[in-house]
Order: sequence, then structure tokens, then C-alpha cells
Amino acid sequence: MYNLHLSPEQLEIRDTVREFGAQKIKPVVLKSDRLDVRDRTLPMDLLDLASRMGLRGLALSEDAGGAGSDNLTCCLVAEELAACDADFAAVLAETSWLAHVLFDQAMTAEQCDGFLPRFLADDRFHLAIAGGDGGARLGINYHRQASDIPAPTITATDSGGDFTLNGAADWVANAPIANVFAVVVALSGRRDAGALLVPADSAGLAVRAHDRPWRHGVAGRVTFEDCRVPRGHLLKDGAAALLTRADGRGIPLDQAINLGIARAAYEAALDYARLRVQGGRPIIEHQAIATKLADIAIRLEVARAAVWGAAWASDHPAAFADRSLPDLPLQTVAQVFVSETLHKAVRDAAELFGAMGVMRDMPLQKYVHDALVCMHGGVSNGDARLRIAEGLAGFRRSGNGAQVAAE
Repeated sequence: MYNLHLSPEQLEIRDTVREFGAQKIKPVVLKSDRLDVRDRTLPMDLLDLASRMGLRGLALSEDAGGAGSDNLTCCLVAEELAACDADFAAVLAETSWLAHVLFDQAMTAEQCDGFLPRFLADDRFHLAIAGGDGGARLGINYHRQASDIPAPTITATDSGGDFTLNGAADWVANAPIANVFAVVVALSGRRDAGALLVPADSAGLAVRAHDRPWRHGVAGRVTFEDCRVPRGHLLKDGAAALLTRADGRGIPLDQAINLGIARAAYEAALDYARLRVQGGRPIIEHQAIATKLADIAIRLEVARAAVWGAAWASDHPAAFADRSLPDLPLQTVAQVFVSETLHKAVRDAAELFGAMGVMRDMPLQKYVHDALVCMHGGVSNGDARLRIAEGLAGFRRSGNGAQVAAE
């Protein structure tokens, strides 16, 4: 299993990001007037600074110019950033993960030569996926033949050397700030989905930002209308499966962000309980308050163990094969447990503030909202439980829709 004793490099990265968040991010995003009007505008200058620290290319391999950090380290960073601001953490996590998938795995050498130098040179070069929602909704497809890769909502027609794209994708993370989209498409003449690189300034591509997206970061609707894309922008075979991975064994970045939100709420409640005096002593010395804080601390530690375990497992897939780990989708397990457990932890933390916990110019109302997004945004916990149940039954789904029951 993973080593709870973090390496010196991991500790240095975590401490550096924590200091950056405390000194730079929190003073901006937690201003009372900003919270009062529920301003979710991204502090782009701080994102630029984070990029110069190497956080935008954290997961990108060293050969490609990134930091080459493993998944556990990426989750450590996501937690630290989310403890300051979940939107900030989500944007960097999405770009960092996509940079690794695209430049290290899905692109050809020629495509890397064309896009990688631009990515490394521009601190505001962000990435997004359009056309893939990260997993089919199970529902009535539970234990039935259905593809892991959702049917693409965007079609790509061969038009004499190029592809012509038509269709739309909604709630695309990073869409308003993305320079390049990895677009999952239904290719004419092919049964399996493909993926194309589409620059944001391509003719026929339009992005409409959502003002208050029900997800962290920024999101928008991406529409393609007779958008022509060079054939050379077609990613390698299997790229669509990498981009829409839904086997529950990927990197638990969303869960790490959830953990950071809950930790921020807990730390705020702990500080307040030490300062607030009632009955002649700080309220942390009252048993009712102390036990509530203890319960929150317990939930945080167990949730962190679930996130770290899933992250380590995504770095060591061979541990499933040799039965060191249970044959379960640990990322999905972490999703359900962490989102539900930490939502209660954040609510309990807000209650310790009394009436101040619901005031719009206080951080606690932001943390409660962000925790709700973790629980209800993206793939529902109901579908996640069905995914886990299929694993318990030995049911396997492959990326091309073929399914077999494990023997």
C-alpha cells in the first residue's frame, strides 16, 4: 500500500503550495465584498503565477517539460489549492491532467511539435475536453450491454482531407479559458469514437460561458457548426477512451478537491472555537463543541485515506492484478464516501459559527455550497454505486462497449 511517510519532494511541494495559497489566493478569494456578491471570477493573474510555479504542468512528464509528478502528488496539490478556492484548484487540475494525457499519451510526435511549445510558453494556455462526459449513465443499463464511452454528441465528417465538425457539448470544464479542445467525436465510417484537437479560435467553434456553473472552476457550452479541422489533428487510436475513462481507477482529483474544501471549513471552525468565548471559556472547551470538532476531524482523516489509497492505486495498476488491492473501482468508492461524508463535515463546521455560518460575506456559506457541488455535480452517487455493484458482481465494461463477466 502507499507509504504514509511522504517523500521530501512531496512535502516540499505541499508546503510550497500551502504557503502560496495562504499568502496569495485566500486574501483575494475570501474578501468579504467578493463573497457577499458571490463573485466566482477567476483571479487570472494568480493562475499565471501558479503556472510559473509549475502547477499547470504538474503531471506532464519531465521529458515534455513538466514536473512529472505522480497522481498522489497531484492530489496533494489539488487538496492544498482547494483549501483556498475550489474553482482555482479545479482549473489547474483539469489542465494539468489533460496535459499529461494529451502530450504524453494521446498525441503523435508531429502534434506535440505543433502544440507543446505553445503550451509551455503561454501561462494562460489551458486545455478542455468537449463531447465526453466521463462515463455513461448506468440507470437501466446496469449489468446490460452498453459502452463505457458515451455516444458522442459531436460528429466529424470526412470532407476531402479535413474533418467537418457539427454538434455541441454542454458544461465543458475550462471551456471559457481553453486554448485547445480535445473533442470526442463520432467519426464517419467508424464504429468507435475518435478524438480531435481543435484550437479555440477555429472558425465555426463558439463558446458560451455559464455564469454560475454547477461545478467547480469555469464551464461553458461549446458549439461546432461546420467547423473544419485538419486531418493531422486526429489523435491516436484509443485517445477517446483515455479522455473519457470511466473504469473508476483513475486519479481522484475531484475527491482531493472535496477534501480541501472540507479541510478549509474545519480549520475555520477550529480557529473560531478557540477564539469564541461563552460561559467564561473558549467554546472548544465545551463538550458538545469538542465532540463535534472531533467528528469532523475523524471524517477528514478517513476521507484522506480513501483519496490517497485511490491515488496510489492509479499510480500502481499492477496492484490490482496481483491482488494487493481489492478488485474494485477505488476512485468511485472514494467519490461516494468522500462527497457524502465531507458534506456533513462542512455543515457541522458551519453550525459551530451559529448565525454567522450562513452570512453571505463569510467563507462558511461558500464552503457549504462547494461541498454540495462535490456531491451532486458530475456523475451521480447513484450511478457510482451501480458501478461499484457491477465490480462486486464481477461485471466488466470495456471501452468499445464489449462487456464480459469476470470468471
